[in-house]
Amino acid sequence: MKTNFLVLVSCSTLLLYLISGCSKKTETDAMLYDLSKETTDFVWYKNSDEILESSSGSGHTEPKFRTRYNTLAATQLNAEGKVVDNAVFPEGSLIVKDLFNNKDNFCTYAIMYKDSDNEDADADGWVWATYKENGGVKKSVTKMGDGCNSCHSGGLDFTLMNTYFP
Repeated sequence: MKTNFLVLVSCSTLLLYLISGCSKKTETDAMLYDLSKETTDFVWYKNSDEILESSSGSGHTEPKFRTRYNTLAATQLNAEGKVVDNAVFPEGSLIVKDLFNNKDNFCTYAIMYKDSDNEDADADGWVWATYKENGGVKKSVTKMGDGCNSCHSGGLDFTLMNTYFP
């Protein structure tokens, strides 16, 4: 009887742990999606919200995009709105790439969020994710930048705008 009780308590504890872990992931994805929709106080790359054609180096399937930086990330932009040489984005930096189809219809948010303490951050402190326009998760924070950071590794603190759009 005592053994059954211990097994029940152990299984219940494990179940609660798993549920809370999944909930936290969902909360992080939901938080980043909500932050990505906001445009107030963001600075556009080169100070322009012009939709650009993706470069040949892009790993995104969408052919067009534009990139914006929250106020913390914008501290690493110069007066022309380009990422400064040797940039290191501060904690809390949010970089959002708005991705568009061939008809300039918005379809995806691609996110980089600097949060070294986040359990989903990669070794360099970035949390990566992509979301559909309606909030559906395309690539969750749980992937830790898998498929993103390898292409971005050659940029200024993992950003590539200066590389492909100098």
